[in-house]
Amino acid sequence: MRDLIVTENITLDGVIDATEGWFNPAGDDAEVDQSDVEAALREQSAAADALLLGRVTFEDMRGYWPQQTDDTTGITDYLDEVSKYVVSSTLQDPDWQHTIVLRGALIDEIRELKAEAGRDIVTTGSIMLVRDLIAADLVDEYRLFMYPVVLGRGRRLFADATEVPKLRLIEVQPFRSGIVLLRYRTA
Repeated sequence: MRDLIVTENITLDGVIDATEGWFNPAGDDAEVDQSDVEAALREQSAAADALLLGRVTFEDMRGYWPQQTDDTTGITDYLDEVSKYVVSSTLQDPDWQHTIVLRGALIDEIRELKAEAGRDIVTTGSIMLVRDLIAADLVDEYRLFMYPVVLGRGRRLFADATEVPKLRLIEVQPFRSGIVLLRYRTA
C-alpha cells in the first residue's frame, strides 16, 4: 500500500494559507542559500510518483509552473512528469499532461489510489482536501516545512483541535534559512 504524505509550508502559529506571501525566508534577499531546502524537496519528489491536489491549488500550479522555462530547482520537470490527481466535480479539462480528475466519492477514490502499486502520493496546499483527508484518517505522514514567521491570522492546518491525529515525530531537519522540516507519522 502506498503512503499518503501531506507536505505543507507552515508558520510557527500553524498557518498554511499562502495568500499573504509569507513563505520566502530570504525576503527580497536573493543571497540566502536555499540549496538544502531544494535538496530535501528533490528527495521527496524522488520518493513520490503521484501528486494529489484540490482544484484551486491545481489551477494555481497549472497557471504558474508550466510557464517556468528557467527553473533550476527541478520542480517544473517533476510536475510535468508526475501523475497528478485532482479532486473536483467541476473541472472539465485539466489541460496539463499526466492529470486525472477524481470525481467520485473522495474516501473511496483515495483508498483505491493508495491500494495501487507505486511510490508515495504527496498532497500540498489544498487546504479543504487535506482537512477531508485528515478527517477520513487517510494521511500516513506529515512533512511540515516550518517557517520562522508568526502571522496571527489565516487558515491553519489543524483548524479544530479535535481533528488532530496522534502523531509520532520521525525527523527534524533544520535548514540554513531558518526553515525546519518536521516529519510526523500517524500513530
